[in-house]
Formats: sequence, structure tokens, C-alpha cells
Amino acid sequence: MDPELRQRFDEQVEAVLAELPREVHDLIKKVPLVVEDHPSQEVMRRMHIRHPAHLLGLYTGIPLIKRSVEQWGVLSDTVYIYRLGILSKSRSRSGETDARKLHEEIRRTILHEYGHHVGLTERELRDLGYG
Repeated sequence: MDPELRQRFDEQVEAVLAELPREVHDLIKKVPLVVEDHPSQEVMRRMHIRHPAHLLGLYTGIPLIKRSVEQWGVLSDTVYIYRLGILSKSRSRSGETDARKLHEEIRRTILHEYGHHVGLTERELRDLGYG
């Protein structure tokens, strides 16, 4: 990935994070946010994704509403967002990255994945505007 594009993306992530409410920051302290260029081949295979640009983000872990004291030895929860997928979704018709769209897609993806952490379904996230 072009280093300048990566830097612009990461600057937008920082701008989005600065705007999010305290409650989301509290979640981020407990469930780390990881930014990667694209999903791994293993993740794509597991998620039945054919092209890495088709996945914008991923929550791994057990949603809060499904947790039990009997669960132990599971990996930590993590939220991933993927530059390639978000950048692809943020392109204008001319192929340029639209800064406003990029900002909104990063915000939407972060909130979508943390929504999964708290137990929201895809339908509920769509209804809230994060689908």
C-alpha cells in the first residue's frame, strides 16, 4: 500500500477516534482496535471472502451478552479494521479517495464492530445506520 495513502488513512482514524464518545473509548480500552492493510488469507477463507477489499472490519471474540463464567482459555476480543476495504468503499466515481466518505466509513466500521462486541446483530446495526 502506498505509504502516503496509509498515512492519510491513519490520520483519519485518529480524527474519528477523537470524535467518538467516552463510552466507545471505554470499550476500546478493553477491546483493542487493530488497523491492518487487509485481512489475512485465513480470515478470508473463514469468512468466505473472495477479495480482501470486500471486508472492512471484523470483531473477534465473544459478545458481552453471550459471555459465561464457564468460558475460559479463549483469545482476547479484538476489533480489526482494514484499510483496503474501507478505502475501496470510500472512492468517488472518478476513483479518487473522498476524504468525507473515508472519515464516515472509518467511523461506521469502528462503531459496527464494537456494536458486535456488545451483542448487536447485523440487522440491529443496519437499523442504527452502521450496517
